[in-house]
Amino acid sequence: MLMTACKTHSKEFFGSNRRMIRYAAQFCLLLLSCLLAATQALAAKIENVRIWPAPDHTRIVFDLDKPVGHKVFSLTGPDRLVIDLDNASTKADIESLSLNDTPIGKIRTAVKNGSDMRVVLDLSSKVQPRSFLLKPNKQYGDRLVIDLVYKEKTSKPKAVTQPAANPTGARDIIIAIDAGHGGEDPGAIGPGRVREKTVVLAIAKKVQSLLQKERGFAPAMIRTGDYYVGLRARTERARKFRSDLLVSIHADAFKDHRPRGSSVFALSQRGATSETARWLADSENSADLIGGVEGSLKLDDKDKVLAEVLLDLTMTATLSDSLKVGQSVLRSMGTVNKLHKSDVEQAAFLVLKSPDIPSILIETGFISNPREAKNLQSSSYQWKMARSIVKGIKEHFSKNPPPGTLLAYQKSQRDARHYVVARGDTLSAIANRNKVSVGSLRKANKLRSDTLYVGQRLQIPRS
Repeated sequence: MLMTACKTHSKEFFGSNRRMIRYAAQFCLLLLSCLLAATQALAAKIENVRIWPAPDHTRIVFDLDKPVGHKVFSLTGPDRLVIDLDNASTKADIESLSLNDTPIGKIRTAVKNGSDMRVVLDLSSKVQPRSFLLKPNKQYGDRLVIDLVYKEKTSKPKAVTQPAANPTGARDIIIAIDAGHGGEDPGAIGPGRVREKTVVLAIAKKVQSLLQKERGFAPAMIRTGDYYVGLRARTERARKFRSDLLVSIHADAFKDHRPRGSSVFALSQRGATSETARWLADSENSADLIGGVEGSLKLDDKDKVLAEVLLDLTMTATLSDSLKVGQSVLRSMGTVNKLHKSDVEQAAFLVLKSPDIPSILIETGFISNPREAKNLQSSSYQWKMARSIVKGIKEHFSKNPPPGTLLAYQKSQRDARHYVVARGDTLSAIANRNKVSVGSLRKANKLRSDTLYVGQRLQIPRS
């Protein structure tokens, strides 16, 4: 009897518990589905991926709908770079991206831990990776940037080679040409989605082409393709080229489509003052060359007060040269386009802040103005603008050539005084009459003796 009762109660108890377990399991599944749905709703989405090859690195940009946690690490045998993105998914077809001119052989993706995403880059050469997040701006939303810095390639620009066929031994004037923006930074965007980075690179290449044909000039491009160069890196590259002038080419924009015209900027006095302080505060920069690309003056062994004075004088001279060449270029550009302002303007643009290289920033026109946007896309107009820039540069340096250059030699020949030897003239009498030494007169005319002949044409050096 007791046994029968126990069996009955046992069946009722376990039967009831089986139902409870089933209900609990169903509830857990429902809860898990809800949590999974919530997790997916909170997951970051990769909306697009862009790759920008450059001479010294390749940049990969993940366009995101929100910031994402990430980890980047390298693997060897074979070389790979792994990018893990926390709680992320993608709408982009990452594996079909063009990998031309990059150290990436293949891209693979996989889901990790159910909700994370792993991107694996199969590498064909050694790279030094670096990564950072960028906040939204006017052009893009949140971004994860991965830079693959080349280990086997040098990031230093090659020095501009001087032509060997220069009989005077004088060097060329080196013009660093900087096309603004580039890569993931399009600059201003005008009607029809015309991008500043595209038109200014086209103009910069035309300026380069024209200068290559000018005897006494050697152009050096800061960027040669569609990739980004940091603002400080632009001035550093100009210095490594041993440039006599940095010309940064841009296209202006405004919220109103009506403003138009070309402008030229030099560094503001306030910007120059702050840059002096920055250079003196930077131990690396304070040991760098000041006082011209010849490196005749260094600050590392100077008293702090003296260093400040020397650097201030250098920047003052550099700014003065910048204003002179800027006015010459602006005047020449006025024959091609309306000028926004008749004089060189001054602002604290970072790219202008080289203390030892005269630098100008050219706004070729307003890309936000429909008429000028159309002009800036025209190859024939780009050539006109490039010719006007080169003409302004040439006019400035023909009057103010740097010492030791071919143009300086040619100017000295033009400016030299001459004397035609008459009967009874002696070298010492001619020297005394022109207030120069006999030695300098002999050297200027490559005379081996003091013997002269009637009708001989002598060059009189400046005293």
